[in-house]
Amino acid sequence: MNPASDTELVFLPLGGSGEIGMNLNLYGYGPPDARKWLMVDLGITFGDELIPGVDVVMPDIRFIAERRRDLLGIVLTHGHEDHIGAVAHLWPQLRCPLYATPFTAALVQAKLDEAGVNAKLTIVELGGKLSLGPFEIELITLTHSIPEPNAVAIRTPLGTVLNTGDWKIDPEPLVGLTTDEAALRRLGDEGVLAMTCDSTNVFVPGRAGSEADVRRTLTQLIADHPGKRVAVTAFASNVARLESVALAAQDAGRSTALVGRSMRRIVGAAQSAGYLKGLPPFVQEEEAALLPRDSVVYLCTGSQGEPGSALARMALGEHRGAPLEAGDAVIFSSRVIPGNEKKVGAMQNALAARGIEIVTDQDHHHVHVSGHPCRDELADMYRWVRPRIAIPVHGEIRHMMEHKRFAESLQVPDTLVAPNGSIVRLAPGQPAIVDEAPSGRLQLDGRVPILEGDGVARARRGLSFAGFAGVTVIVGGGTKKKAAAQAVLIGEGIPESVLAAMREAAENAASRAPSTVMADDEEFAESVRRAVRREANTTWGKRPMVKVEIVRL
Repeated sequence: MNPASDTELVFLPLGGSGEIGMNLNLYGYGPPDARKWLMVDLGITFGDELIPGVDVVMPDIRFIAERRRDLLGIVLTHGHEDHIGAVAHLWPQLRCPLYATPFTAALVQAKLDEAGVNAKLTIVELGGKLSLGPFEIELITLTHSIPEPNAVAIRTPLGTVLNTGDWKIDPEPLVGLTTDEAALRRLGDEGVLAMTCDSTNVFVPGRAGSEADVRRTLTQLIADHPGKRVAVTAFASNVARLESVALAAQDAGRSTALVGRSMRRIVGAAQSAGYLKGLPPFVQEEEAALLPRDSVVYLCTGSQGEPGSALARMALGEHRGAPLEAGDAVIFSSRVIPGNEKKVGAMQNALAARGIEIVTDQDHHHVHVSGHPCRDELADMYRWVRPRIAIPVHGEIRHMMEHKRFAESLQVPDTLVAPNGSIVRLAPGQPAIVDEAPSGRLQLDGRVPILEGDGVARARRGLSFAGFAGVTVIVGGGTKKKAAAQAVLIGEGIPESVLAAMREAAENAASRAPSTVMADDEEFAESVRRAVRREANTTWGKRPMVKVEIVRL
């Protein structure tokens, strides 16, 4: 195929570039006014205290939704939430085919079914290939902290791009295949125009470590706690870790109980895809609670301190199916995701206050290993693939800038940092950011997606900081344009002494307003609102949210 003179190959990240999480990469081929698009991943990130009431955050897909007739499909690299979590929420705006390997497909299908979304999901075998318009796609098996992670090789008439997804190099992944080094070397020999590559651990020297090391550590730790209950918390998606806990428990003569909905869901998906074979049966929480202390290991969710999670309830002594008591031990086989330090610390303090032993990666080096490549692994990938252009993704700006410097030190000819919304021309010619697309975040507020910045989150932050007051002013009818009764003020989250001062300010503002002001509802309400907020600031040092309603008789 000979591309037309105005045909371009472009890359556009709408999530995951400038942040860790919420991954969405787009690849476009064709002239600027008639491009065909391929999407790789459609993930989420999670809310924090800055957006009260919002648990899930998704990429703003306005750009590609407007071009959905030219979107040929979505290829999902693996089953982590930051790569698949938005599919069920956003697919109705896109309505294109989905492609995933068996384990990832099982997770996605469960989400689609739960949401009542009838999307076309095609299972692609490991190492499989497919053709979508001008894109010839090959999946290349990697290793990560979940089964079936894939790099996506995208061949076009203008060159080949390798989208690595999340990965590491683990010589003993325990569950699933090892990294297909031969396929990566073969791709490099063919020639790779560009590689968009994971930046998470670019500051970390050496190698991430192997799941086999963790299995040996967990086996020893569980054996070292005779006569006690042991709970292990880990990321539920790390199927190799779940298998390691089950085998370590078996070696110690214990049964393993799955505690938490995510644990049960992931185990079910893994078993349906052919993983976790040959393990002793997992016991139900109710059965585990009846077993002797030294006969059970709880494998539970909650490693990030999530309120309401299995471990959070266990820490407070509120989980009937998985009781813990003084002398028992909790092993954190996980890392603390940045931003979760306070929640994890609070949960660990609750455990410690009840006399429960806590074991973390600070106590034992191999109680957890990362699923992302450190510098030596990145160097291996660049040596195998030898791309002409390096584009760091999956990282904050500081990660991406360091990745750029690292790629340059490895003699990659061109490197480019492209934050979310950057339209990067990869070919023909010199790579460059040539345009910008709308990008941002959608906040899932309950079941309703709202665009970041529309004021809802800002209003909630204001409420959490200084509360709310509502004022009702009743104005007489006829020629008597004056307050017919005392202004009524109610408030939430405001000290009573401050409310009293605000009521007086509202009454004074309403009764003393000039008739010209009182004749205009909007101007009258604003004058009362300003007076009430001014009094709150004078009395309290804070300005609560104030709404004023004018009622005319």
